[in-house]
Amino acid sequence: MASPFTIIGYAIVSADGMIADHNAMMPNSLKFEADQRYFEDALDHVDVVVHGRHSHEGQPNSALRRRLIMTRSIPALAPDASGATLWNPAGASLAEACAAFGLSSGIVGILGGPVVYGLFLDSYHSFHLSRAGNVAIPGGTPVFVQTSPTRTPEETLTQSGLRAGSVETLDAANALTLVIWTRPTP
Repeated sequence: MASPFTIIGYAIVSADGMIADHNAMMPNSLKFEADQRYFEDALDHVDVVVHGRHSHEGQPNSALRRRLIMTRSIPALAPDASGATLWNPAGASLAEACAAFGLSSGIVGILGGPVVYGLFLDSYHSFHLSRAGNVAIPGGTPVFVQTSPTRTPEETLTQSGLRAGSVETLDAANALTLVIWTRPTP
């Protein structure tokens, strides 16, 4: 049975495939105005966002969005002081978590970190991967838990059944590109 939810991932990675430094914090070197505009516009079209404790939108409208924060610190679902809902996928399905917002279908935006991105690898309808070609984060945090120094994010997406679209340049001066990976329909 097909899911009533469309799952879309969003990430920006360094040239070496990292989304954060060794402390799981996104460095300023990965923050670009062109990518932020793209990201904010995309989030304006999702029904709920899912992220981990270190990941967040950081946008003016963030507090207005329906947000699920993935955590293992609760049994299933719980309110968070930020207005988000805490969600443990081991105790509640995505459908049950979305039902907490009155949603039985819609678009779910996945914002990371690596465990969150990895949880949805087999479910993505698309994954929007921006790459900062002039930025390296040695010893950083890879975008997927399934990624390693010898396995790129692109290889991980390919092995999960997604196919790369064309490369779009978001900011030529900073070698910032975007590729939308999509899952072929059967």
